[in-house]
Amino acid sequence: MKTRRLIALLLCLCMAAALFVGCGKKEAAVSDSGSADTKNEEKAPDNKNDKTSSEDNKADASSGDDTPSDTASSDEKPGDGAEATPSDLQIILPASSSDLQTLVPEGAFTIVDMTGREIVLNGPAKKIVALTASDCEIIYALGAGDLLVGRGEYCDYPAEVMNVPSVQSGYDTNIEQIIALSPDVLVMSTMAQTEEQIKQLESAGIKVVVSDAQNIEGVYTAIKLLGLLTGKSEEAKKIISDMTTTFTDAIFASEGDGTKSIYFEISPLQWGLWAAGAGTFMDEICNMLGYNNAFADVQGWGEVSEEQVLARNPDYIVTISMYYGEGPTPVEEIASRAGWSGVSAVANGRILNLQNNELSRPAPRLAEGAKLLVEFLNK
Repeated sequence: MKTRRLIALLLCLCMAAALFVGCGKKEAAVSDSGSADTKNEEKAPDNKNDKTSSEDNKADASSGDDTPSDTASSDEKPGDGAEATPSDLQIILPASSSDLQTLVPEGAFTIVDMTGREIVLNGPAKKIVALTASDCEIIYALGAGDLLVGRGEYCDYPAEVMNVPSVQSGYDTNIEQIIALSPDVLVMSTMAQTEEQIKQLESAGIKVVVSDAQNIEGVYTAIKLLGLLTGKSEEAKKIISDMTTTFTDAIFASEGDGTKSIYFEISPLQWGLWAAGAGTFMDEICNMLGYNNAFADVQGWGEVSEEQVLARNPDYIVTISMYYGEGPTPVEEIASRAGWSGVSAVANGRILNLQNNELSRPAPRLAEGAKLLVEFLNK
């Protein structure tokens, strides 16, 4: 996988050039009468969380990773010296400088959201309601948490977001609660709110912006979009750069050679087993690191049986089940399941619990999740 390491460095340089040249153009356009380019950012949605975290399910209803990842595991380790091709690098870097702004009258600017809708703003948003947990995370990561006047009821990270007034979200979105908070902008996903609700909000003078990441590149797009919305484009560039570096470091550190499999358990046995399949962030990162998803034949989040897990005999198990301090931990529960002692992951003690959405929420912490996963896999 020497080729993969070389390509990683090359693409990181390309990424840096795109960020500092492309984003610089956009910021100059805002300061110089709000002009900018007209290309739309590539579309991409948010990921759905597990049954055991039903809060995230409702709040991040847009998180259903519906688009399969473009990445795949590589059979080469850095150092093999084979001819490099783009597919040798299992990492998604930011799209170059697909523009999120278009030409508008002086004193205002337009952003293009992740559904291609153009939204004219008089300036960076001053009061925001964000309905999804991922968007709240991104806004705080940008240093714009003080702009939040409302959040979806299941937004839970960082801790200070819990001090922000909550509104009903997901399929139970309460428009009246949102309007009562008098935001300039509502940031939402695509799956839960209806066109009628959007029109109702816009009639009340609230701009509606859709952020909808399905894959890592989509997360970069969402960060850039919210950076423009909040006047934090420089901070957005820094976050994307840091994420890319962390992903690249994780690839270099990974010992994956395409022969080992990981079972990502989204819901525990007591609620009915669900696994992360193709098109999820877990699947994308798994392939990026040189491992196989034990349920790559399942699309998105899918219900599976004990018999299927036992038959596939995964080398590693990663669960995102919550632990509330009573009874066995999620790792202990899996290890003690009747009939599971022969599963390779159980027999070798290779079970990891990541219960803080590091691998399941389309936000900057995905990169940290990849780092934690590599540390576990390399033990």
